[in-house]
Amino acid sequence: MKEVKEKVTFNTGISLLRSLNSASDHRSPMPHYVTILFAVACGMSVANIYFAQPLLDQLSSEFGINHATIGIIITITQIFYGLGLLLLVPLGDLLNQRRLIIGQMSLSIIALVIVGTSSTTTVLFAGMALVGLLAVVTQTLVAFAATMAVPAERGRIVGIVTSGIVIGILLARSIAGVLTDLAGWRSVYLVSAMLLLVIVCMFLRVLPNVERKVQSLSYSQLLKSVFMLFRQERILRIRSVLALLIFADFSILWTSLVLPLSTQPLSLSHSAIGAFGLVGVAGALAAARAGRLADQGHGQRTTGTALILLLISWLFISYTEHSLFALVIGIVLLDLAVQAVHVTNQTMILPLRTEARSRLTAGYMVFYAIGSASGSLASTQIYAHFGWEGVCLLGASVSAVALLFWAMTSGAPAIK
Repeated sequence: MKEVKEKVTFNTGISLLRSLNSASDHRSPMPHYVTILFAVACGMSVANIYFAQPLLDQLSSEFGINHATIGIIITITQIFYGLGLLLLVPLGDLLNQRRLIIGQMSLSIIALVIVGTSSTTTVLFAGMALVGLLAVVTQTLVAFAATMAVPAERGRIVGIVTSGIVIGILLARSIAGVLTDLAGWRSVYLVSAMLLLVIVCMFLRVLPNVERKVQSLSYSQLLKSVFMLFRQERILRIRSVLALLIFADFSILWTSLVLPLSTQPLSLSHSAIGAFGLVGVAGALAAARAGRLADQGHGQRTTGTALILLLISWLFISYTEHSLFALVIGIVLLDLAVQAVHVTNQTMILPLRTEARSRLTAGYMVFYAIGSASGSLASTQIYAHFGWEGVCLLGASVSAVALLFWAMTSGAPAIK
């Protein structure tokens, strides 16, 4: 692919980048307020596919879906999120990213209204599918932020923006719990639609407009190139498998956690259950430094340490029904570990092909979606048959496999 030449201007008249010419690194650092706005937008967008997790018992009751299969709501959302990663995110390497981002977020508003006003399981599932498909705008934002960042700060920028995603996932539970207790589960999606509209209006003023000259590439060729990247880049293959495993673990906990917390002997309210997401934010924030460590060449060491903590976290989580304090410790460790590995993964992957960052992100995040969907479905099935002890054993087993896989592949060359 020919050298990408980019000219960036702000609608507000403020110059964000002097040049995005791939042959030159002489450009201005990304303003902090723009980094934060990207993180907030990512968090709000991705939260939409996780609102349902603390609401599973409510949805089960209203739509007549039993506990053994209620996880299908999360699975449908994650499957379509995976399809969006493969079918929509690669377009960021060819199309105007500003229009792509604003367009997807606008369609997400419509999808949220469909879910919030659904009266049948068919409409609910269709709305959830659209929400998942369009939530991939977060990954277009991550790839765009990596392109805008100067090389020396790329890990830090990716760490902040990616932290916004994980924090959005975790706060989704708290927000959903509070809104459900105040105004019912439908208010969660309708309020989100209104807030997303505000973000779209802000992006119309602030998001940089990038005009790029690239080789003509058909849509089918674009999709094919995603698979070619997997064949050519070993680090992408390794880090994608790690993403699958860590996010399967993440979903195993967060999809099924509402079930033991909402039943005897705990019987917590939706607000109380959602508050555990706030605990996870502490772990996610603590992991933001992982991007800087990867910039300094410590990606492998960070990964190994985080995966050990991930395995240990399930020991504490297994005491949930006896000690909420132990659960809090386990949540902090698990979210710290998952976020640290995720940030490290992206910091090591995105520099591989500067002209294909959206496709690299798409390929990597497909494995994330597969892991999340598998973990969601498996956890509710295991809980229905073996209870919370079965869920914890499943989570610990996945953690052990991830640690073993990293140990076997850690000889792969690191990318600073």
